[in-house]
Amino acid sequence: MKKLTSLLLMVMCFSMAVHSQTTQTKTQKGHTNQNKFRQMKDLLATPNSQRTASGAPGVHYTQQQVDYVMDIVLDDDNQKITGNETITYHNNSEDTLSYLWVQLDQNRRAKDSKTGDITPSKMNTKIDKKRYTLDFAEPFDGGFHIMSVTHIDGRELSHTINQTMMRINLPKPLASGEKFEFKISWWYRINNHRVHRGRSGYEHFPEDGNNNYVIAQFYPRLCVYDNVEGWQNDQFWGRSEFALEFGDFAVNITVPSDHILQATGVLQNEKEVLTKKQLKRLVEAKSSFDTPVVIHTQEEAIKMENKRSRRTKTWKFFAENVRDYAFATSRKFIWDGMAVDINGKTVMAYSLYSKEANPLYGDHSTLATAQTLKTYSRYTFDYPYHKAVSVDGQMGMEYPQMAFNPGRPDLPDGGYSDRMKYRMIKVTIHEVGHNFFPMIVNSDERQWTWMDEGLNSFVEILAELDYDPNFPIRRGLPKNIVGYMSGDQSTIAPIMSKGDNVYSFGNNAYGKPATALYILRETIMGPELFDHAFKTYAQRWKFKHPTPADFFRSMEDASAMDLDWFWRGWFYTTDVTDIGIKGVKKFYAEDGDKVIRFIEDTSEGLTFTPENAKKAGSNFFYEITFNKPGGLVMPIIAEFTYKDGTKERKVYPAQIWRFNDQEVSKVIKSDKEIINITIDPDLETADVDMTNNSYPKKQESKFNQFKNKIKG
Repeated sequence: MKKLTSLLLMVMCFSMAVHSQTTQTKTQKGHTNQNKFRQMKDLLATPNSQRTASGAPGVHYTQQQVDYVMDIVLDDDNQKITGNETITYHNNSEDTLSYLWVQLDQNRRAKDSKTGDITPSKMNTKIDKKRYTLDFAEPFDGGFHIMSVTHIDGRELSHTINQTMMRINLPKPLASGEKFEFKISWWYRINNHRVHRGRSGYEHFPEDGNNNYVIAQFYPRLCVYDNVEGWQNDQFWGRSEFALEFGDFAVNITVPSDHILQATGVLQNEKEVLTKKQLKRLVEAKSSFDTPVVIHTQEEAIKMENKRSRRTKTWKFFAENVRDYAFATSRKFIWDGMAVDINGKTVMAYSLYSKEANPLYGDHSTLATAQTLKTYSRYTFDYPYHKAVSVDGQMGMEYPQMAFNPGRPDLPDGGYSDRMKYRMIKVTIHEVGHNFFPMIVNSDERQWTWMDEGLNSFVEILAELDYDPNFPIRRGLPKNIVGYMSGDQSTIAPIMSKGDNVYSFGNNAYGKPATALYILRETIMGPELFDHAFKTYAQRWKFKHPTPADFFRSMEDASAMDLDWFWRGWFYTTDVTDIGIKGVKKFYAEDGDKVIRFIEDTSEGLTFTPENAKKAGSNFFYEITFNKPGGLVMPIIAEFTYKDGTKERKVYPAQIWRFNDQEVSKVIKSDKEIINITIDPDLETADVDMTNNSYPKKQESKFNQFKNKIKG
């Protein structure tokens, strides 16, 4: 009996153990937090005394300073630049450095450059001759020719070149607070940017034999060293742009004596390089706040074109606290300018352009430049430099105080179409706007292209509308990004991707982040909260090196809004917005002795049967179920159309999805009968599928009209 009892107990215990294990296994199945509103602690760097949790620079924030003294000679006959520079590197970090890294951007054009080798290609059976020249002609023989790298006293300084980067091997470690001075001499052949492309170079005019030079990346320049990346010494492959330190530049530029020249910095020898007539007109321009004054006329430029001085002239500039340097020079240039009032401070807006760009440039370039300074200053900080220059460079590229822009008359009579006008103004505003992002708010373009291109493209919209309230905005509006976001996922990368590694660079770095900020301002935060937070970020990080975390945290810190759901969805994923109406139930109320009973009207559509409508009286009740086929959580913007023809709009915050991001229901009480409900009627959220946005469902023809509008 004892044995049987023991056996029974063992069986019972085993059975209980198995049951317990099975139950435990079922209850222990878990998952990581996938809630769309989970905080971003896992994605953002841990705050510290250099970069705080608020998004502001900390008490121990440091950054390096690099000062340059340069003598530059432009050889117009051979399209060649020769330079000598003395560099003073200030180690303001808390680290001891054993070497310095210098960028040699022109080496992207060297014969042994690997840039062309990393780009896959396929044979086309038919291409135009211009493309053939680009693809198969002998490569341009560019790249820096480093003649010497020496100590300040002329002794040779050890260095190693790795493609577009050069390591300076310091003779002894550079301690915190110390500085190191050294010299570099070099030369390189200037590329024809109209033939070989590029972010700088020259354009040749065979009709008169002259060249327009727009010159940048022309000197060896220091990489950024900080507590986030260490040395930002990623190779320059041609797409992702630059990370640079601030410093002072004293630059002497020698060019033919009949050239008109503008460069980063304050001209130190005006009376030596300008005529009395030009000086007089320059004074007039500095007091003209409404209309540009022509300082060097088209007629005068044409006279210069027909001559060719063999003498040279040296223009001397000093630029304080800039991160880069550029200049433009030609005997073809017309020069105009006007004054801009930035909160009581006079800033000059200038333009340089050849007759081929007139009258388009004369009509709009300087005015667009002036508007850019005004609008951007209003939304960020007062423009701190003394000038901004727009140059007929026939590209789109930006540098401190200098922008190289496209646009020339395109009509047979020498005039220009609206399409050309708006394109030219758009690019001018965009490139001049880069003076703020990243020339002053100095983000790492090589790593996070969207931090300059995306933010700048967003503010560009505001400046364009200030310039012309009817400006045709194409990039940055939610409806314009739908095609990209709803495209082939295999060719779409999150915004938080390195620019060199994405398929659709323009949409990824410009369009989508600009759209995200536009939605954030107009739909989620509202202009008042957004503008204060955005300005807070800009003012905190002007003349400093912000990271994405600094931007995200500053926007939340200055607005009292938890936006982690927004950053995570829009910037870290390729999810899309698709919010629809799954169904609607309608009820009327019956007043009982102790309870209110709700009776469902099961007829189709939103309109109650006449009998039930009479019973409902002034109390119509609706249970609306919204679903979300798309991955992004966004506010639900619902517009109700009533039987009497009136409309009312209700915005449910994105947090409505926090417990269930697949579908949610809302009960509403109305004293008027609803006949239609529409989601996102003004196309505010970049919804990729409008077929599920109405109840009752709209006719297909209406959706086709929307699709055609998007495509247009």
